[in-house]
Amino acid sequence: MAGSLFLSKGIMIMQSFYADEIISVLILGIFAFVIPGTLTIWNIYNCISKKPKWEKIISSLTVFVGGIFYFGLFTLEFEEAGEWYERIDEMKYHNSISSEYWLIGCIVFLGFVGYFVLLNVRADKLSPLLSALSISALILMNIIQIVFAIQISKNVDGADCLLYVYHANIMLLSARVIQRHMKEEAEVFKDRISSNEEHKKTGFLVCKINSISQYSIFIFIMFFFLIALIEVIFVLLGQGLDAPIKAFTDTADWTFSKQIPPPPLEHEGHYLCTVAAGGHKRVVKPIRLGTRRNSTIIVNRQLSVANAFEELVQERAPRFHKKIRGIYDTYGYPLSRKITTPLRADFVYILMKPLEWIFLVVLYLFDLRPEQRIAKQYMYKAPEEMVE
Repeated sequence: MAGSLFLSKGIMIMQSFYADEIISVLILGIFAFVIPGTLTIWNIYNCISKKPKWEKIISSLTVFVGGIFYFGLFTLEFEEAGEWYERIDEMKYHNSISSEYWLIGCIVFLGFVGYFVLLNVRADKLSPLLSALSISALILMNIIQIVFAIQISKNVDGADCLLYVYHANIMLLSARVIQRHMKEEAEVFKDRISSNEEHKKTGFLVCKINSISQYSIFIFIMFFFLIALIEVIFVLLGQGLDAPIKAFTDTADWTFSKQIPPPPLEHEGHYLCTVAAGGHKRVVKPIRLGTRRNSTIIVNRQLSVANAFEELVQERAPRFHKKIRGIYDTYGYPLSRKITTPLRADFVYILMKPLEWIFLVVLYLFDLRPEQRIAKQYMYKAPEEMVE
């Protein structure tokens, strides 16, 4: 009776869990496809239309909301766990840009500042110097974002290609705002010469030539001035002239990476090891490093409890343990091969929670010191302590 009640409750919990999963997938689909797709189509319309609609609002939403989606998807798919010289789990990635060269982020920020200056301030209200600086910073930012798009391309696959939708939108918006600004500059030149009778018939052509020639040279000068200034700042900070290049090459796992990382932390062969090492930290909650078969692994509470339970069963019922171990060896290792993303690891962690609680109850019922047994599982050993 009690068993059937427990089973029915378990089925209800699983049904509720699957319903929540379906709702989550639908919500994720809306955020991942509908909103970015709508914004992209609207941006294309505003670029080709003579009468763009809500251009400033849609552009701002694309930058900010799209940026949130971008970093959310990037974090889910490519969990970065450290610099190239650090040992990390093989399911995670080293940093795509070296944190030592943080000034790259400042350049990208200035590029977005330049974009919003050009988007919200008309050319006749903007000084030539600020105008040229804004365009130069925006161009430089786009160069960096193109390089970054190539940097991550080595690991982009399947749904990860959605990341490039944001890159494409930023390039589209940048081209649109520069084109509009240059058009406004042409109008300013046209107004300046409209009072001159000699140029009334050719005024528009003259203003076009003047605006293009003057601003193209000015922007060209300011662009290289900005690059020179950034290089000087890099040198003053002790990062060297080649710092912008090293930001992408002093990495591991990515397209431009030149560094060879240390061996990864092992988790393969035990699916709970895979979960502890491969899931998102806020979900699987890793607590420390441990040693398994002379290899360093990441340990969380669930892994320790499961191993302590197995140890207890082996001591009290060795024949029963042998059967359990046979089942685990048959299905556990193949399962670990399927846990290839942090989301899958999170899912298995949540799915294993009821079993973890059962293991814990058994430990507290039949072991005199359950927490001591749990704590000693996979105790960390320094390399010199390991036995070959």
